Amino acid sequence: MTETATPAQSAAPESDPPAAPARAGRYDRSLIEGPLRATVWKLAWPTMLTNVIAGLQGIVDHVLVGHLVGFAGNAGIGVALQIFLVVIVFISCLFSGMSVLVARFVGANDEERVNRVVYQAFLTAIGIALGVMAPVGYFIAPVLLDMVNAAPAVQAQALPFLRIMFLFSSGMLIYFMLSGALRSAGDARTPMVLGVAMTVLNLVLNIILIRGLGPVPAYGTTGAAIGTSMASGLVALYGLWKLWHGGWVVQFPRGQGWAPDWGIIRSLFRFGLPTGIQGIAMNIGGVLMLSFIGSLQQSAAAQAAFTVAYSQLFSLITWTSVGLMSAAAAVAGQNLGAGNPQRAADAVRVAARIGLGGAAVIGVLFLAIPRPLLAIFGLNDPVVADIGTQLLRVLSVSGLFITVALTYTGGLQGTGDTRSPLYISIISQVILPLGICFTLDAMGTLQPIHIWIAILCGHVTRCLLSVVRFNQGKWRGIAVEMVPSRG
Repeated sequence: MTETATPAQSAAPESDPPAAPARAGRYDRSLIEGPLRATVWKLAWPTMLTNVIAGLQGIVDHVLVGHLVGFAGNAGIGVALQIFLVVIVFISCLFSGMSVLVARFVGANDEERVNRVVYQAFLTAIGIALGVMAPVGYFIAPVLLDMVNAAPAVQAQALPFLRIMFLFSSGMLIYFMLSGALRSAGDARTPMVLGVAMTVLNLVLNIILIRGLGPVPAYGTTGAAIGTSMASGLVALYGLWKLWHGGWVVQFPRGQGWAPDWGIIRSLFRFGLPTGIQGIAMNIGGVLMLSFIGSLQQSAAAQAAFTVAYSQLFSLITWTSVGLMSAAAAVAGQNLGAGNPQRAADAVRVAARIGLGGAAVIGVLFLAIPRPLLAIFGLNDPVVADIGTQLLRVLSVSGLFITVALTYTGGLQGTGDTRSPLYISIISQVILPLGICFTLDAMGTLQPIHIWIAILCGHVTRCLLSVVRFNQGKWRGIAVEMVPSRG
């Protein structure tokens, strides 16, 4: 037998008075009672900063490997990470389900069920990491590298990197679990501190292990994997110690038994699987888009321009948007749990307005100084600069739509509607842009500008569909179910 955890007020008309403030407890009640703009920003900026610092650490890794191992090392890390991230994105989908449950129960001020969910998410993460990813990933790694047509020299660098990442993936999964639980409970600063600590530790270890220091030999690309695994493992151990001893807004429950609770685990996957499938679809769409860029007459120049303009410079917008998406999900989920559906809707709209402001500022820079921005990355070749400038002009508009799309995606996912973003992403980020490119390629007229416009069309469509779906308000009646507490 299951119990429905959604308060009756969650489906109440918007004109109803707001629910009374919950009793004082361990949770930050400003998320359901305080000024919305300040609340959203308080949750968003730590995630943005964490993303920026992690991005810089990745750049340093590539610089070290490039100088000490050569381009084959960079390619090996790039190929291995591309494979590993596709798997991680799918496996970590259960943390999206966890976030839905945690936010809803925090909004209802139900500490017992919050902590039960976090513990069951931990058990699931450990089971997947040690029982599936480690053994299967180790043996299937060569097959995966063959599937992406990695050259022998690249495979030699990528194989040990990929196997180490699979064997010791538990630290990374626990870190993702901790970050998602804390943010959904209203604490975005602790994940930021953990993320910065892990990045700094990773950077120090990689500098030592990649290039060698004193009695420590130079491990090259293998050293990068060892450093990443050690850093995430140490942070995960500290996080588990805190969850056991208390002191955070979430912790492991006491006196409820330590066995898996299959009712909760099913709920994790019920809400999380659509997000995992969405991540897979987006990655596949990105790979196919790269194949169209590679088919162009000026493929090398277009790929260089795309890598810098879209993967690096456009990240200035997406990093901000992802932080706002996370904030919108937490605030919307908590307010729905507290019986304040109108405040949940208002929070998403506030996050979208903040995102629009940031995207507009970055977009002006893309329009005003595109060539100096590209020159920072060494793109001074006239052909590459021309293509890159063309792409940045399109992205200056595209950024306005993707930031709104992501914030409304956060609103949908945070309130429990994880299926709609999946369908919207498949239509807007896979079918539409790839269909445009396929048609023009078949006609023999495909040019770089056509691919950039296809990307813009996808972002515009995703924005419109996300806003329309959220404004339909069907998320207000989504029920969260759990097995009743034992004993």
